[in-house]
Amino acid sequence: MRSDVIHTLLVANRGEIACRIFRTCRDLGITTVAVYSDADADALHVREADLAVRLPGAAPADTYLRGDLVVAAARAAGADAVHPGYGFLSENAAFAAAVQDAGLVWVGPPVKAIELMASKTRAKELMAGAGVPLLAPVDPATAGPDDLPLLLKAAAGGGGRGMRIVREPDALSGELLAAAAEAASAFGDGEVFAEPYVERGRHVEVQVMADAHGTVWALGTRDCSLQRRHQKVIEEAPAPGLDDGLRTRLHEAAVAAARAVDYRGAGTVEFLVSAEGRPYFLEMNTRLQVEHPVTEAVFGLDLVALQLRVAEGAPLPSPEPPQPSGHAVEARLYAEDPARDWQPQTGALLTLELPEGPGLRLDTGYTGGDTIGVHYDPMIAKVIARAPTRTEAVRLLARALERARVHGPVTNRDLLVRSLRHPDFAAARLDTGFYDRHLADLTAPGAGRDPATAALAATLAEAVRNTQAAGGAEAVRGAGAVRRAEAARGAEAARGAEAVRGASAGSPAPARFGAWRNVTSQPQRKRYRSEPDGTEHEIAYRTPRTGIPEPHETPGTRVLTATPDRVTLEVDGVTRNFAITAHADRVHVDATDAAYTFTVLPRFTDPAAHTAPGSLLAPMPGTVVRLAEGLAAGVTVEAGQPLIWLEAMKMEHRILAPASGTLTALHAAPGHQVEVGALLAVVQEDPAATPVPVPVPEETA
Repeated sequence: MRSDVIHTLLVANRGEIACRIFRTCRDLGITTVAVYSDADADALHVREADLAVRLPGAAPADTYLRGDLVVAAARAAGADAVHPGYGFLSENAAFAAAVQDAGLVWVGPPVKAIELMASKTRAKELMAGAGVPLLAPVDPATAGPDDLPLLLKAAAGGGGRGMRIVREPDALSGELLAAAAEAASAFGDGEVFAEPYVERGRHVEVQVMADAHGTVWALGTRDCSLQRRHQKVIEEAPAPGLDDGLRTRLHEAAVAAARAVDYRGAGTVEFLVSAEGRPYFLEMNTRLQVEHPVTEAVFGLDLVALQLRVAEGAPLPSPEPPQPSGHAVEARLYAEDPARDWQPQTGALLTLELPEGPGLRLDTGYTGGDTIGVHYDPMIAKVIARAPTRTEAVRLLARALERARVHGPVTNRDLLVRSLRHPDFAAARLDTGFYDRHLADLTAPGAGRDPATAALAATLAEAVRNTQAAGGAEAVRGAGAVRRAEAARGAEAARGAEAVRGASAGSPAPARFGAWRNVTSQPQRKRYRSEPDGTEHEIAYRTPRTGIPEPHETPGTRVLTATPDRVTLEVDGVTRNFAITAHADRVHVDATDAAYTFTVLPRFTDPAAHTAPGSLLAPMPGTVVRLAEGLAAGVTVEAGQPLIWLEAMKMEHRILAPASGTLTALHAAPGHQVEVGALLAVVQEDPAATPVPVPVPEETA
């Protein structure tokens, strides 16, 4: 048996998974090589690698999806092996073959196995022959009302691209065309197939690991049912609530699937489990999965290390896998706004700090100060918790997320915490429709939060900060406050008197003008807007002789300490601590049980801040990929009609007409790169038509 010892490994990927693989390589003494696009020149995975090679350009199609450039990079850096990570080229058989043709070790399954599983339609035929349970396929050309609901899926890809649920017969033809168009755009293959859509189904998968010596491990189950847009959000191992018979059947089916394609390395066999407990094969992912850490946690394994071991030709450590222990849960922290149709967010990630402790793990491709760009997936990090029981692991993960400090773009952090604490999740009542049923409640503004008190803490910290900036008393605590404040005011008074004397002597003092006088005996007011829900708060405070700002019109609240970065309040007899971080006009407030972001509002509204009615603005930076057929200035449109398709962060979004009327301006064209807030088009409403609220742009994935 051939043995290829790996000394230098190139990871043909970016972000979190590249950093994850580098971590194992460091433990094994393997030199690491990163590849990076221009957009990733200062990314964490580049900073952590021993060597790095630039792939000129920013878009994935010009960089990470260029197999020829990646192979050339490996040779230039002196690598002797390539690990594909997940996504991008990880399940591309031609790339795997090119790596091997270049004389490099491929850290992945055989090319033939990738080819056999690449098409979901061919894979299902193969699995039927191996005795793996399947859903009966449906020919969409002959599908009738009795076949509904149907699930349309791209044959050549995953990640929710090209996937549609069809519940009405009249919608089938249009959804087929849309699914095929998106599949062709995403994967270069427009083939779409249909199968029955299982209501209330669970997404359960089995991790397999196989070597070239005939050993195939089934490393337990994972439940990945909590999904948005057919993409996973929370995963756990083992999958809860399965009886022993069903677990055995899933393990046996996964091993049979792996043996049917002579599999080697890490792979995942995915199943849909009906409410009645019947499993159906979905697909086999011929790569490492995003959610692999939960399996590692319960089995005490390093799956990347095992991948490297198998790629070097060595056998797995034993004929049987180790016994699992405990429970693990993973949450994916995304830069996105769940309350606005999961809209991806971009910008500077100012702070990323998660608590450390036994049972907690953080996998990320970012640190505080990095920028989340428009070209790639919006996942910031994965947070994993392991404990002896499921209840303990869920509690640990929810609390870790709650205590995290994440400043910058809007994230799904609050949604994750609320999901983990939802009664259905706690009781393991899981299925892929969880967010369809509960999203509105889980994203309701202010649920379980106290933003008014947090805004008060921000006001007090700002008041202290402004006092310091003006040369006044520093933030103070205790009995010494009065003396320091009085000394500062005395010095200021002396400077003022000197200025008056200078002015009377013919040397005019600098003049200062303002709309009001800051009289410390009178209450001052500050206005904030909660982000992202938009709720406004007005807080009144006074600064007495102690120099510590005190709330005004806030009964039951007392200030214990106040500094520019920390405020302690007593609220109705309970002491609460708030960490304050200011970035430009944003103030981030981290309490012990919640986090808040506020925008400091001006005292007067800027009348120029209004947008003309009917303006369609880009909700995020992205690329215009297509327009509605015949769309041009002067045409009539109907309320809710899709007009413009925008692609950003691996997702496709539709911009809809806000009302029925005439398109008076069109500034978008296919291929245009647009920034957030860019004017795409203007619709002049027809007064005779019934207006509708401007909808949030929908993603078509």
